[in-house]
Amino acid sequence: MSAALSPDAHVIVVRNPGTGERLGEVEAMDARRVAEVVEAAAEGQRAMSAMPAHERAELLRRVADLVEAETESLALLLAGENGKPLPQCRGEVEAAVRIFRGYAGEATRLFGRQIPMDAVPGLERHLAVTIREPLGVVAALVPFNYPVELYAHKAAAALAAGNAVVVQPPARCPLALLRVAELVDRAGAPAHAHQVVTGGVAVSQALAESPGIAAVSLTGSTAAGREIARLGSGTLKKVFLELGGNDALIVCDDADVDAAAQAVVLGRLARGNGQICCAVKRVYVQDGVHDAFVESLLGQTAKLSVGDQLLESTDVGPLIAEEAAERVEAAVGRLVADGARLVAGGGRRAAFVDPVVLVDVPASSEAFAEEIFGPVAPVASFADPADAVRMANESPYGLHAAVFTRDVNRAFSVAKLLDVGAVMINGSTAMRAENLPFGGTKDTGGHREGLHETVLDFTRQKTIVLMGAFG
Repeated sequence: MSAALSPDAHVIVVRNPGTGERLGEVEAMDARRVAEVVEAAAEGQRAMSAMPAHERAELLRRVADLVEAETESLALLLAGENGKPLPQCRGEVEAAVRIFRGYAGEATRLFGRQIPMDAVPGLERHLAVTIREPLGVVAALVPFNYPVELYAHKAAAALAAGNAVVVQPPARCPLALLRVAELVDRAGAPAHAHQVVTGGVAVSQALAESPGIAAVSLTGSTAAGREIARLGSGTLKKVFLELGGNDALIVCDDADVDAAAQAVVLGRLARGNGQICCAVKRVYVQDGVHDAFVESLLGQTAKLSVGDQLLESTDVGPLIAEEAAERVEAAVGRLVADGARLVAGGGRRAAFVDPVVLVDVPASSEAFAEEIFGPVAPVASFADPADAVRMANESPYGLHAAVFTRDVNRAFSVAKLLDVGAVMINGSTAMRAENLPFGGTKDTGGHREGLHETVLDFTRQKTIVLMGAFG
């Protein structure tokens, strides 16, 4: 679906965040346009609901094949508008292909249950079964950082379950998803079963309030999640939220410090330009290995290449916009003002931020408790692992955490105590596999997204009782 612009429409200009080059423009839709799309989606939902599971599965496999055939061009388009280095964008498109194929399989595994009625006296002769039915029209609100991959989780799951889906791509980088939407049409999706609405906050709000939307799935900030949940409550629609994170990585004194430092570099500074909800955002290092860890972290950070995201050799590209880089710069300034010591990076050139390492970060710093969306690694120290767990849990967020130790008992003990959705042992928090439940606790939203979870979330159960079945 191309971004067809009416003569009087307001438009959003899409630019390369590193160079400012104009890449295209899309319509900034208003509430009236959104309402028209949602109304048409009801027809698409009826067609999807009537489609047998094997046909839905085949549709998703065709989409996957078409996207896979355009992996390189989609990666180039995404890198240009998003700012992530090209190899990472290529990997994102490949993940989306796997996700569509994964949900194709899930479309044929929407199992019901047979419930024994003889558990209740007097009902022994009856038979009860449950079946799964689609919710209706699902709104998928997609963030800028991994738009193609996270779109796939929402849209493929909705279609697999027999729903229609209305997708809102990120306003700053919608072009790759608009191309994917064209491929979904080419794959044979029913008319109006898969539509895209472009625009900013007003579009999100209109979708959340619309009585024609049965469920909203949002990946975004906690502030945005609260607003969408509030607006959605007026029509009692389901709201699925995957929100912010401030993931802690704990390095114990028996850890492999080089591996731990690498996890910070790859999981924070050099992946997604630091703009990942599950990135390593707080590092706690035990006193005995603190200096060795920092030395390794600085050595690895110095090797990172910052520059043009379209070059294969680039590790860190521009942030999504210059304003985003300014916010990161300001957050670093607040940490330094609170007593942290800047030992690497920190320079900003327009939307580019040189990867930052800070040490001696006071755990009590309010800036340390905030989610910094950029290539920043703040390091604090601790004496006892119990202190590290306490400090990690003091965050209002609870997405991922990590612990580095060679002691398996300590690893599992710490993992059990951390109030988060997932714990990585001897690895980076910035890990997401499509077949694992992904999500967190507290202000992270509580939802879990993944192949085996989302497709069920996008269905409802119906109970059917055959009276006197066992006559």
